[in-house]
Amino acid sequence: MSEVMGFHYTLKDGEGNLVDSSEGRAPLLFLVGSGQIIPGLEKELEGMNVGDKKQVEVKAAGAYGDVIEDLKITVKKDQFPEGSDVKVGDQFQVNNEPNAPIFTVMDIQGNDVMVDGNHPMAGKDLFFDVEVTEKRAATEEEKAHGHAHGEGGHQH
Repeated sequence: MSEVMGFHYTLKDGEGNLVDSSEGRAPLLFLVGSGQIIPGLEKELEGMNVGDKKQVEVKAAGAYGDVIEDLKITVKKDQFPEGSDVKVGDQFQVNNEPNAPIFTVMDIQGNDVMVDGNHPMAGKDLFFDVEVTEKRAATEEEKAHGHAHGEGGHQH
């Protein structure tokens, strides 16, 4: 973790639908090897230099993983805090542990609430157009904090 890279990207799904883009924003900065971006994309960025452009396909296993069926569960409405107005699309975390899954409410039928703890992009291959905009040595502070600082990175 001694290098910071910055890049612009456009992300599309397998059907060619735009999912996300850095267009109109600062490039995304990350500390190489810190786990800040999906592993398959970081591997593809290895060896690229400022100005390099590349089209990248990242298989689901190198992105957000396969869908884990055990993370699709049904809970009762009364398991939510009293007074909660639970709606389809709501997201919540069961605990504050690092990397605890974020559950999304997928359906509500009577007192049954179907939730999914998979990342919305789990099970999907991702297609990126990337352009490297920055490549530099990480500062001691970035190394100590485990992430890139500055516009497009973490702000303190």
